[in-house]
Amino acid sequence: MIKKIFFIGLVVFLFVQCAKEKDPFLISNNAVGNLTIGMKIKQVDSIFAMHSIVRLSPRQNQSSSFGELEIYEKSGKKLLLISPRNNYDPDALIENFQFFDDRYKTVKGLNINSTFKDIKENYEIASIETTLSTVVIFLKDSDIFINIDKKELPENFRYNPNLVIDVTNIPDEAKIKYFMLSWDIDDLEEKE
Repeated sequence: MIKKIFFIGLVVFLFVQCAKEKDPFLISNNAVGNLTIGMKIKQVDSIFAMHSIVRLSPRQNQSSSFGELEIYEKSGKKLLLISPRNNYDPDALIENFQFFDDRYKTVKGLNINSTFKDIKENYEIASIETTLSTVVIFLKDSDIFINIDKKELPENFRYNPNLVIDVTNIPDEAKIKYFMLSWDIDDLEEKE
């Protein structure tokens, strides 16, 4: 009798575990929804079979999962941009993501509609770099990086690319311009 109860409990546990579906919009250091680090760009079309995939590669007459890919819902809403290490190799590993839909978020809720205050309250900032038009924020222990348009900064920080910008120079209400993830796949490529 005890064996029978244990067996039934085990079966129920396994069914519950299998029933838990992975969040297709969750961003982590090793996964974006059902895409995991180490996957090849040619695998994207099977994961997004119910979506529209637009290939941005300059080469014509190639399969849809070749080079940079934009993913859209059937309704036309742009979800994300996926980039491989090499645009001309269908076996290239996925390396970069740019998120356009606010459903793509981290466990701490960071998404494209977050503000700098949300970043500061939930993450430790590793470094801040300045480009001509944006401030790039790198998060500690994360593969995520965020660009904030310099138009969001106080005027005295907008036009001089040589100024060092730190956390105190970025207003809490500054909006994210680009929300991105870049996987470090160097070790994975060496194993292949």
